Amino acid sequence: MANYFLLVISGPTAVGKTALSIELAKAFDTVILSADSRQVFKEMAIGTAKPSKEEMKGVQHFFIDHVSIHDRPVYDAAQFEKEAITLLKKLFKVHSVVILAGGSGLYVNAVLNGLDDMPEIPDAIRETLTIELQEKGLFFLLDELKTKDPLYYDKVDRGNPRRVQRALEVIRHTGKPFSDFHTGELKQRPFNIIHIGLERERQELYNRINKRMDSMLEQGLEEEAKALYPYSTLNALQTVGYKEIFEHMEGAYSREEMIGKLKQHSRQYAKRQMTWLKKDNMIKWFHPDQINNIKEWIMKYTSQN
Repeated sequence: MANYFLLVISGPTAVGKTALSIELAKAFDTVILSADSRQVFKEMAIGTAKPSKEEMKGVQHFFIDHVSIHDRPVYDAAQFEKEAITLLKKLFKVHSVVILAGGSGLYVNAVLNGLDDMPEIPDAIRETLTIELQEKGLFFLLDELKTKDPLYYDKVDRGNPRRVQRALEVIRHTGKPFSDFHTGELKQRPFNIIHIGLERERQELYNRINKRMDSMLEQGLEEEAKALYPYSTLNALQTVGYKEIFEHMEGAYSREEMIGKLKQHSRQYAKRQMTWLKKDNMIKWFHPDQINNIKEWIMKYTSQN
């Protein structure tokens, strides 16, 4: 175990995880596992800020363009955990350090600590809840969750529709509270974990988010979303960057209002990500520009373990 290190790069959207991860991968001659629950889908590129071949700079990436939004069963954190752990066993035969990078806290946690075993959900239940979310809204689902599982309701990120929907899928399928399936047991992993968090001053980060959204729109985000509109009820597309464009297409608001909401919702998403990450006292925080400090920290950690 002492010879293997999983270097985790976390942080909110647009903070600079991709660029730093590639820089570190080149420095340590290793590969990157993407822990991004949206970049995993082939059909979603611009709206997920998926790195281009040029941006990857020859560094091998795994779990990007990995599955289709149409695949069944729907790809989730449990499947990611299973595949990532299997892959890491192979990669650690070649590399002493492997990088796990991404903004999906649930995907990262699945690899670091494991997930509780959950029942497989029939497509009919998942599809019904997706339609209810679209037609009746998040507060409707939150009311049901509060009634049927107040314990989980108090803990869940209520601004994250996917988490709320996932809990109700299990509740409706099993008739039991979602919290009953949470054992809280952490799985032991055969590698050391170095967890680095990236952060910027709030206004600096928000400016980057706004500029990146402008860039996405220039690259053709609206066209990408319009091509995906026939599949807008799929879980994969119930996400910031696509949902706002779908709602604009349905006449909910003007294009100018849509752009404002794209930026606002992205900033709110970043805030939720930071709230999640700041709860973890094992994360060592840096500004993305502190590349030399980060390398020194990694070298120090690996030499002492």
